[in-house]
Order: sequence, then C-alpha cells, then structure tokens
Amino acid sequence: MIEFYQSLAQGGIVMIPLSICSILALAIIIEKFIVLRKRKVFNPEITSVLKNIASPDDFPLALSVCNNYNGPFSHLIIIILQNFHQPLEDIKEDVADQARQEINFLERGLGILETVAAIAPILGLLGTVFGMIRVFGDISTQGVGDAASLSSGISEALISTAVGLSIGIPTLVFYNYFFQRANSIILELEKISNELIRKIRAFKQES
Repeated sequence: MIEFYQSLAQGGIVMIPLSICSILALAIIIEKFIVLRKRKVFNPEITSVLKNIASPDDFPLALSVCNNYNGPFSHLIIIILQNFHQPLEDIKEDVADQARQEINFLERGLGILETVAAIAPILGLLGTVFGMIRVFGDISTQGVGDAASLSSGISEALISTAVGLSIGIPTLVFYNYFFQRANSIILELEKISNELIRKIRAFKQES
C-alpha cells in the first residue's frame, strides 16, 4: 500500500488537483446514489394515498400524509392539493414553478461530475507534458546515461495520465447514469402530477 501511494506521488504536481477531483466525484456519486433512489423519492405511503383519492374529501388526508415527508414528490403534490380550488391553468403554472426547483435539486452536483469527467484526463495529459519536459531537460543536461533520472520523468508522465483517465472514465459513466436516472424520476413526477390534476378536473366537472 505504501508503495502504491509512493508511485502516485511520483505523478507530479498535477496529482493535487486530480486528488481533489477524485474526492469531489466520489462525494457526489455517493450523494446521488442516496438521493436518486426511486423508493426514496416516491414514498409508498404517498403513492398509496393518491391512488385511493375518490373525491375532494380525501384531499385533507393526502395533504397530511405529504406534510410528513420532505422531498420533490411531496412538494409537488402539496402544491396541487393546496391549490386544487384554483383554476386548472393556475395549478399547472404553480406545479411548473415548483418542478423547476425540484429538477435543480435532483440534478444538483451533476454539473460538477461532468466537469470532473472532462478535466481529469486533461490534467493527466498536463502531467504527461510536465514529465516529458523533465525528461528532455535531464537529457539536455546529463545526456541519456542517467537511466534513473529518465525513468523518473517518464514515470511521472505515465502515472498522471493513467490517474487522469482512471478518474475521468468512471466519472463520465456515473454522470450519464445519474443524468438518465434523474430524467426518469422527473418524467415519473410529471406523470403522477398530471394524473392528480386530471382527477381534480373530473371532480370539478362533476360538481
């Protein structure tokens, strides 16, 4: 293990920003795994009470259940239930405004993941350039006879590139995964919200 960290340290100064990138990416990946769990977003109790709404008289119970939970799902449903007496177009505008805030919450941190995925390989290439500059500098001053110095510079070049790619590639994979997962949740939120609004429309037409 010590030898592993020593070999990473040979990657040069770019290992510092690469380390920061890896920590940021790991923290966001863990957070997204927690936040974007469908069971966490779509609380079963809220889903159940919404399915059992048969008349406006059921709205207070549904509202009280939603108030017990904090999240995008409950926030959107609360907006609809609290304003069900308003014209449908006004309800839709309120839902759209709230949905934009919830989308920002669901996609929070994905921009950082995308940035890390883009710059980590570039930082690795920068480390390669620094390592090769060092190699050619050693050659110009000492010739090609100092194998230890040359291997150290080449090692710096190769390690930084390998680390940059090792951070960038999985980060890009996780970014695409979480982006698609967030979009799937957003579409499901939109579907459930529209179903509830259609119920409200039907209740108003019956009254």
